[in-house]
Amino acid sequence: MGIRIVKLPDVGEGVAEAELVEWHVAIGQSVLEDQLLAAVMTDKATVEIPSPVAGTVLALGAEVGGVLAVGAELVRLEVAGEGDKEVAAAPREAARPEPAPSAAAMPSPAPAKSPALERAHVPEPPRPTTQGSLGPPRAPGEKPIASPAVRRRARDAGVDLRQVRGSGPAGRIGHEDLDAFLRGGAPAATISARVPKTDVDTVKVIGLRRRIAQKMADSKRRAAHFAYVEEVDVTALEDLRTALNAESRQDRPRLTLMPFLMQALVRAVADFPEMNALYDDEAETIERHGGVHIGIATQTPSGLMVPVVRHCETRGLWDMAAEVRRLAEAAREGRATRAELTGSTITITSLGPLGGIVTTPVINRPEVAIVGVNKEAVRPVWQGSQFVPRTMMNLSSSFDHRVIDGYVAARFIQRIKGLVEAPATLFIEE
Repeated sequence: MGIRIVKLPDVGEGVAEAELVEWHVAIGQSVLEDQLLAAVMTDKATVEIPSPVAGTVLALGAEVGGVLAVGAELVRLEVAGEGDKEVAAAPREAARPEPAPSAAAMPSPAPAKSPALERAHVPEPPRPTTQGSLGPPRAPGEKPIASPAVRRRARDAGVDLRQVRGSGPAGRIGHEDLDAFLRGGAPAATISARVPKTDVDTVKVIGLRRRIAQKMADSKRRAAHFAYVEEVDVTALEDLRTALNAESRQDRPRLTLMPFLMQALVRAVADFPEMNALYDDEAETIERHGGVHIGIATQTPSGLMVPVVRHCETRGLWDMAAEVRRLAEAAREGRATRAELTGSTITITSLGPLGGIVTTPVINRPEVAIVGVNKEAVRPVWQGSQFVPRTMMNLSSSFDHRVIDGYVAARFIQRIKGLVEAPATLFIEE
């Protein structure tokens, strides 16, 4: 038998390290060739690492949430055959200096373990003792033991049995325990059935949630955010969308508001190229992109992701709708690739029906603008001589004030507003 060390492979171009987000194996487990060992994350993309050989797991290189460099030890396996030569050579080199004392003269010391690979011993918590009439209060979450008759009496008296000490076997509460509680405690009418909760659930921030936290904090710290909110009349657009969806075809997906907004965004950035840009504040340069690559902020079971619809300037309405649906499904199911989650030049964020009245979205650095969509609502709008019902919606957008002036941002949103309120203009070739 030999030892085989499985190292963290190069999981992407330019990636120097990755975060361990899930173990698929445990120490002592037998694994087959190509069986998944672990999942690591880098730049929002999760990569599964398979085993190159069959063997038995001897040690794990990190805990979940730890960060490993490319080439670092991920798993140590016991395999059939010689194993890795460098691992097999290590004991022979260590044994060269002096002959060790005989076994009769000195007991053999336990082999040293690497701190990174040593499993921490967690002592077993003490078992609770049987609770008597003078015992401590019942532990949080522990259910009281009592007969149906005792429970009925306690319910009628307004007594929470979790507060009653039982003198029977295993802390069982009898009628005499309930009587003693009623005699020595507060009057039944004043006893509250509500018990203060003292439990605390500690959740380690790892994986995608850690990436989101880092990215959001970095954006708020470095970009000079300012928000601009504008009200938009989407009545005509909703009428058009309803009419187009009424003509159902197998090769066309149903249209939501999103592809119309994306089409308007493409038209608007043609007039305001400074919005379709990335700002490198360390090099103090701005990259204005000709291609419009729109990031669509998408909520997934793992957290917020931003899949990217590339080259929207070349896409039609239904093409955009189909691509948004495909990318959103891939992101929610964990199938989105790193290439599909990077490379955006401007972002749209929407909470759909939960969109609220106003939001202040965080810029997806190094982008300089993000357009937020709020929920639609039918409101009375004054038109000349009377109020008329109109479908209204707010656009809540954020900009990086270091490179985008407020006046320019306002004109940009007004351009989008004009296109959305007159949706026929979205289809006029310029």
